[in-house]
Amino acid sequence: MKYISEYRDAELVKGVLNELHKTVTRPWVLMEICGGQTHAIVRHGIDQLLPKQIELVHGPGCPVCVTPLELIDKALAIASRPEVIFTSYGDMLRVPGSQQDLFSIRAAGGDVRVVYSPLDALKIAQDNPDKEVVFFAIGFETTAPANAMSVLQAKALGVENYSVLVSHVRVPPAMHAILGSPLNRVQGFLAAGHVCAVMGYWEYPPIAEKYKIPMAVTGFEPLDIVEGILAAVKLLEAGRVEVTNPYSRAVTLEGNLPAQKVIQQIFLECDRKWRGIGAIPMSGWCLRPEYAALNAELKFDVEQIRSEESPLCIAGEILQGLKKPHDCPAFGKECTPERPLGATMVSDEGACAAYYKYGRQLEF
Repeated sequence: MKYISEYRDAELVKGVLNELHKTVTRPWVLMEICGGQTHAIVRHGIDQLLPKQIELVHGPGCPVCVTPLELIDKALAIASRPEVIFTSYGDMLRVPGSQQDLFSIRAAGGDVRVVYSPLDALKIAQDNPDKEVVFFAIGFETTAPANAMSVLQAKALGVENYSVLVSHVRVPPAMHAILGSPLNRVQGFLAAGHVCAVMGYWEYPPIAEKYKIPMAVTGFEPLDIVEGILAAVKLLEAGRVEVTNPYSRAVTLEGNLPAQKVIQQIFLECDRKWRGIGAIPMSGWCLRPEYAALNAELKFDVEQIRSEESPLCIAGEILQGLKKPHDCPAFGKECTPERPLGATMVSDEGACAAYYKYGRQLEF
């Protein structure tokens, strides 16, 4: 398939890796910000093909993984109500709350449904006027436009039995939190191509300049990833602080302006908790006050729910690039995909799930 098969060409990947081996002269620590990139790296064994001087650490770019425990518990409280049809993307159903997950609610008789778009959830609300339909609106900047559009459509159509439980998070504040930490090890970033496709990368140069680290906007196929790594390493080796865009076939500096416009129309920046990390100022989006009637937290009065993480789970350290999944004493023991302690073992983009699926119990 054009624009896919050529980016999986093993010979092209080997060529970039050979150039990378010739380029690197000293140790560097790079963080891929996106969980989709993490899975591609581990699945294709890219980290094992890199020069020994290059270490990849895994960032908080998995929206399921960073959805805070208390918001999962709010979702469970809402989904348990008999008048509610609770809708969500499928990867949220197994994310553990304090006591149970959405699958458990469904098994107990709750009406929990998997949808593939927030507009599917809106259609369910239109078809079931006697029920309250709630959509679990999670994600980074990539899912925000569609979630915002469902709110816009619901208000325009006068659908009063639809609401959203919002857990949107933003990449730039997370970068600030990681790079500003006294424990930070990251020397360069592989920026998430799908986020940049929506938002552009105009926000990143000031971050790069502030912390004196380079960034490379990176896609998700093997060739994309090694090209992103090579671009970042070249900048590091040259001592240049820049943001480069090897993923130009999908990303522009300014991004998708209509998508950004609808996000700004529906959401306001707000403080947000990140699971395992804690609160990051102005790192999320919340509904604007004029859309309060569609805010599920307000509609079902669950704002005051507070929860505590499992003390065994080190997902927060993994999401900040401080540790790897195999550093966790519970990994593959108390914590497995069937019995997860944290979301990083559940999500299709979680680092722990990737290490477990592809047999990375030990460090290579």
